[in-house]
Amino acid sequence: MNIPQQYALPLVALAVLLLPGVSRILRIPAVVSEILFGVLLGRSVLRLEFGGDWLPFLAEFGFLLLMFQAGMEIDFSTLRQQSRGQIFFQILFFLATLGLSFLAAFMMGSGMFMALVLSTTSLGLVMPTLREAGLNKTELGQNILIAATLADFLTLFGITFFILFVRYGISWHFILPVPLFFGFGLMLKLGRLWAWWHPAQAEQVLGIREDSQEIGVRLCIALLFLFVGVSELVHLEPVLGAFLGGSLLSYTFREKANLETKLSALGFGFLIPVFFIHVGMQFDLSNVLSLSQIIFTAKLLVCALGVKLIPSLLLLFRGRKVREVFQTGFLLSSRLSLIIAAASIGVQNGLLTEDTKDAIVFLALITCFIGPTLFRAISGTPVSSGK
Repeated sequence: MNIPQQYALPLVALAVLLLPGVSRILRIPAVVSEILFGVLLGRSVLRLEFGGDWLPFLAEFGFLLLMFQAGMEIDFSTLRQQSRGQIFFQILFFLATLGLSFLAAFMMGSGMFMALVLSTTSLGLVMPTLREAGLNKTELGQNILIAATLADFLTLFGITFFILFVRYGISWHFILPVPLFFGFGLMLKLGRLWAWWHPAQAEQVLGIREDSQEIGVRLCIALLFLFVGVSELVHLEPVLGAFLGGSLLSYTFREKANLETKLSALGFGFLIPVFFIHVGMQFDLSNVLSLSQIIFTAKLLVCALGVKLIPSLLLLFRGRKVREVFQTGFLLSSRLSLIIAAASIGVQNGLLTEDTKDAIVFLALITCFIGPTLFRAISGTPVSSGK
């Protein structure tokens, strides 16, 4: 059924308003309720089609804003306080995940690309779940955030360069993104110097001073699209550009709480829920209900949980409790936007079949439900209405 734009937009806006209350009643994360609402509306159940291109646009904007805010969540002061041993541990944690992913992909008869797909997590789910539980500023929360950041960041790098290699082999295209990374490093240095020499202007950008023009919000949006545009020019994934833009802002300005609040109102207040609803609408349940697909998805699920839960046992050597080990493992097992994007990229480049892609999307929907839910069940914290 085709729903005209004048009815579809109010329907989605009303859902964004009411779903946090529903999730509180059902004691599930708001993200999960938004995806399930999308599944109800979309190809799997009601098969509603919305007129116009506004929903894909808002959803893509919400996804980029989500990754930008994920970059802003990185506490660089905490990173600098990490000892060499802690940094070594985080790298060891990722390498263990990557090694197990290669083993799992080999056992399933899949290639290297599937190993990269299994290595992903969902920073976009980890970040709001930690915020919702009030743990994003705790030591455990920062450790989980760093592990998720490394997994998403390094996996994005791996997928990007693997695709460049598949497309072009070893050529100048393969090193085209390198200037972007040098430019990013240069902007980090220049940004910190500017904030140091111009504290009054920096306070205006950060919203510490009253500013009716909202220069800080304008700067964030401009920075987001600047990095997304440059990423596309050098054949990098736009989500990586958005993440780099948020990281630049986080590194440049330490006192950014007011600016984060304003961006959260824009992102988590509307655009990011629209992204999750759109993800649910794109999923077609009928594609994964055959026996062979169910068995394949079950194998994927076991592998997806194993490659995150087994490395989490390393936390026991860092003095963490068993409860925190399982909290970390289940939350890092959450997959959503990045794994779906990786599956689409795999199909476009002939590295995955359509059936495998549907199984991966189903896996993302399962893990995005059980990951945050089990994390909250183990922690025993109540579900708040917001994110």
